[in-house]
Order: sequence, then structure tokens, then C-alpha cells
Amino acid sequence: MTVTLRGLSTAVPATVLVQDEVRDVFAAQPGLGRLGQRIVATSFNVSGIERRHSVLDELRWDAHPDDPVFFDAESGELLLPGTKVRNELYAEHATRLYVEAGRAAIEATPGIEASDVTHVITVSCTGFYAPGPDFMIARDLGLNPGVERYHLGFMGCYASIPALRIASQLAKADASAVVLVVSVELCTLHLRASNDPDTIVASSLFADGAGSGIVTARPTEPGERAFDLDRFATRITPVGEGDMAWKIGDHGFEMVLSNAIPAIIDDHITGALEPLFAHDDALASALASDGASDAVEHWAIHPGGRSILDKVESRLVLTEAQLVPARETLRDYGNMSSATVLFVLRNILHSDAAADGDRVAAMAFGPGLTVESALLTVRV
Repeated sequence: MTVTLRGLSTAVPATVLVQDEVRDVFAAQPGLGRLGQRIVATSFNVSGIERRHSVLDELRWDAHPDDPVFFDAESGELLLPGTKVRNELYAEHATRLYVEAGRAAIEATPGIEASDVTHVITVSCTGFYAPGPDFMIARDLGLNPGVERYHLGFMGCYASIPALRIASQLAKADASAVVLVVSVELCTLHLRASNDPDTIVASSLFADGAGSGIVTARPTEPGERAFDLDRFATRITPVGEGDMAWKIGDHGFEMVLSNAIPAIIDDHITGALEPLFAHDDALASALASDGASDAVEHWAIHPGGRSILDKVESRLVLTEAQLVPARETLRDYGNMSSATVLFVLRNILHSDAAADGDRVAAMAFGPGLTVESALLTVRV
């Protein structure tokens, strides 16, 4: 049975953060030492990011709220709201993006109506509320009241791939299943000024966005662009447990993002791909002989940062063209945690380079250090 990812869609909030302007704001914060200023300059300048998006309207230079919560444009100072305030804003803005992205995926899938959706899987690590986003999608999109709902929370940047894997398993178990997968991450709600290098790096990378799609075994329509979901794999690296983490603090969620991560990925990415390729002798042989770039045409790598993409490109001997979708996503949207790999996949699917039957290897990295991967085939 062939299970397909269809209607792949993305959405971002309206506020655009220009990287150079954000850098200058962070560099000018009171209490930031000389070392912190240097880290800010370096982190922002080498990030590979030009712009990002945020749900926080008050981060616009022309916004002047009477009672600023995150940013006082008059003084240029970043404020420090508590976790409750941040999470309340998450509940407000995430709901809108979940519904928008979910509706977009349904509308982009020929032959599928809201009433056809049998399962909803939502993904996020940047906030919590209940009834949750799975409920809000079912309510606001008018889904069947018996729709099955699941939420993958607090898993980190790799979580959209397990969501697709679960959706694929549901579709294989029931040929009539139509699974709506929606990831929404509002990372900018947790940005803050700091002298801590991990916090500074996080502030230079993270952004807000949503990705969605329909997973089903129902046949695609003529001319429809989609992905066959061929296989999934997961691998926990033997090191790195303390190098990438996500904790709840008094002033938002606190990201641990050490500078050792690119080296860990460099050392273990080949081993992480082995279980994904193991069932195909040609792919396994290509990986062992540094020929993976020839065996798999497209690479949907989660752009956790520019240095991570550089390491992946070098270790797997990929061409510059094969990393263009990931680098373009990083440049235009930043790191939107779990939603980001869906942006990369959509970039590949709708590019002129994607031909029917092309193979795609998707990879995302998160706390653990965990590597989640998927093998897909382009259908056009």
C-alpha cells in the first residue's frame, strides 16, 4: 500500500524581523558585556538568515503599544515577561496558525474535504493549552465530531517527522484514513537578551511558522504534486544529551544549544542514515561509498543553523544544489523548530528540479541528541 503526503502547505505570521536590525537591538541591550556583544555580532552575522517571522506585532519598529510586553521601541529595550504571559500569547496566536495551516492543507488536496479527515496530529514544543490545538482545528474547521486527535508536544525540532510516521502508520492500517498533520512553532515568544552563549545563538536563529499536510492512502489526482512516504528511521546518538535541550524557566522556555552540535552531527550522521537505507541495497552501498548524493536526488535537511548544513553537506558529499532548499528556508524563515523541515520539503516539491520518481531524504535533529529521518519519492 502506498501512503502519500499531499496538500503540503506552510504559513507564517505577518511581522517580519530583518536579521541585521534584530542583531543591533540585541547588541545594544543594557547589561550585555563586551564578550556578549561579540557573540551577538558573530552569531547573527554568520547565521545564514536574512529575515524571520514573528507573531509579536510589537517587535515592528513602527509599533508603539501603550504598554509594551516584549519590546519597548522608545528605549530599544527588550523586556522580560514571565512564562504565563508568553504562554497565553501562544494560545492566542498558535490557534489561528493551526487553523489557517490546517485549512490550507485541506484546500490544497484535490478530492479531500474537511468532512473526510479521520485523524488530526498536531505538533509543537513552544507552548501548551487545553483543550489543545487538535481540538481547535476540529472545532474551527468543522471536522467530524468523532475525529481522532493526537498531539506531539515538547519533542523539539525533529517532531514533524515522527508525526508523519504516525500518520503513515494510521493510513497503512486503514486505507480510508485521511490524516491531517499540522506543526506550529512560536519560538520568538521565548527570545530574551542574555550574556549566555546558548541563549544568544538561539536568539539569532529561531522564528515562528506553521507547516501542514494530508497523509492518506487514497490515490492522488492527475497532475497533483505529492510525496510517497516510503520509510522512516530514528537514531539516538551516543553523545549530545546535554548539548540540545528545551526547559521551562520563569521567563519562558530556555533553549540549550551548544556549539558542539555541528561536530556531533558530523560524527554521527552517516550512522543515523544507515537504518533508513538498510532496506535498499543500492542506497546502503551508496552511503557506504560516499555516493549518497548520487543515489538520492534531494535532501530535506532541517536547517538548525548554517554550520549544521555545512557539516551535513561535507560529510555526505552533497552538491551545493542539493542543500539549496534548506539554505533558502533558513535564509527566508530562520529555524522554526519542528515546522521547518515541512518548509524544506515544500520547497523541493514545488521546485523545477523535482521530477516524478526522484528520491528525497529528509532529516531533522533534536534533543537527545536525536536524528529522525524519512525516505520519500516525488510524485508529479
